[in-house]
Amino acid sequence: MGAHPPPSSERAGGTPTTTPVPTGTPGSGPTGGQSQDGLQAGLKNRHLSMIAIGGVIGAGLFVGSGAGIAAAGPGILLSYALTGLLVVLVMRMLGEMAAASPTSGSFSAYADRALGRWAGFTIGWLYWFFWSVVLAVEATAAAAILTGWVPAVPQWAWALLVMIVLTGTNLVSVGSFGEFEFWFAGIKVVAIVVFIVIGALAIFGLPPGGAPVGTENLTGHGGFLPHGPGAILSGMLLVVFSFMGSEIVTLAASESPNPVQAVRKAVNSVIWRIALFYIGSIAVIVTLLPWNSKAVEKSPYVAVLESLDIPYAGTVMDVVVLTAVLSCLNSGLYTASRMAFSLGQRGDAPKSFATVNKGGVPAVAIWASVAFGFIATIFSYTSKDTIFQFLLNSSGAVALFVWLVICFSQLRMRRVIERETPERLTVRMWLYPWLTYATIALIVFVIGYMFYNPDGRQQMVLSVVAAVVVLAVGLVLDRRRPRETAAAEAAGAPGVAARPADRS
Repeated sequence: MGAHPPPSSERAGGTPTTTPVPTGTPGSGPTGGQSQDGLQAGLKNRHLSMIAIGGVIGAGLFVGSGAGIAAAGPGILLSYALTGLLVVLVMRMLGEMAAASPTSGSFSAYADRALGRWAGFTIGWLYWFFWSVVLAVEATAAAAILTGWVPAVPQWAWALLVMIVLTGTNLVSVGSFGEFEFWFAGIKVVAIVVFIVIGALAIFGLPPGGAPVGTENLTGHGGFLPHGPGAILSGMLLVVFSFMGSEIVTLAASESPNPVQAVRKAVNSVIWRIALFYIGSIAVIVTLLPWNSKAVEKSPYVAVLESLDIPYAGTVMDVVVLTAVLSCLNSGLYTASRMAFSLGQRGDAPKSFATVNKGGVPAVAIWASVAFGFIATIFSYTSKDTIFQFLLNSSGAVALFVWLVICFSQLRMRRVIERETPERLTVRMWLYPWLTYATIALIVFVIGYMFYNPDGRQQMVLSVVAAVVVLAVGLVLDRRRPRETAAAEAAGAPGVAARPADRS
């Protein structure tokens, strides 16, 4: 197996859906405006920079962080720090593989090459499932905010409208997706930076605050760990999924003029992004206000701004949260469609998923993802506590599965890259392989704790069931393919392009 992505897979007796990947020097981008996957290379450097920066800022940070603070107190900072460390290590591993071989399938394609077709199939479809469910979650959240502003329009109509608008931007071109995401992410980044600056001034007793706050809220009210050290792990379960999205830039990089440089920049900056946006903003909250305040649990960012008498704090944060929700929906649709496109390229999804329209975007893959998102959105209104809750729980632990697969893929891909194309190893995992092993151990520990913890058990059990079902389908298809290929060759039909056999 080489470090370059192999030519696209075909169905038995079929023809390739895209052209073979061009070779080149490390860091060289695709030519002629086409990415290495056959998609349009329409993302500019500023798009990718903002996608990388804003990708770690989800709506969960603004509205979901209150539950984590209530569960762990000020110790939630340790929960965010440990989860952030995990994300940094996983992104370093993913960046190593993505810089050596940029592809729209990202970790799913690397799992396919490193572990086997069953692995790429399973994690690819689980990831698609996760983001398709996210479409419904974010559309419903956006509709709730918009209905509060314009109650005359029913909530379902707002959900339908935002889905239609963002589907349209994704269908036009990847550049239109990038432009929308550039401004969405820009608003999130500015909001967080302004919040941290205002909070820091107040902490030190400068306007708009009064006297210096000190450490009263960090050490008082039961102490830094009011619920004990175990609350750090409980906090991790609540915050771990808010980091999902950091990996999007490795998918998007393949649609840029210089994917290797984009991946390298994103991986190198992930540490300060997590430290600033997550740990920095949460530190402001738990320093300025008591962790057990009802206002903090409900809406921590609004609570801080209102405590400082910032006018229209609630309205301002509603705008920011709406932007974050739309950004997540926009990115989720893009991510789900690119994963479906990659699965189609590799013969693990209908061949039509791997086709592109005149704008160079995978329209069929986009429509398939939107269709599932629409169905899930309908369930969010008609069967919120049954079917929709099942969809949420069965996709909830996908982030941990993705990270685990990335670790195992990197262990094997590293040896292959070093042996066959060492010049492409421009990003390296630190202390390989020992730090990779340590990361695997930490992820397995978190998964085990989810089974142990009553709050996380149902989510983990249903997610495992979903993973087992997808894995079983993948294994069955994998067993059938050799027979189908042999039958096609016996009949004189063109065979399936050989997939990399070197899995060492």
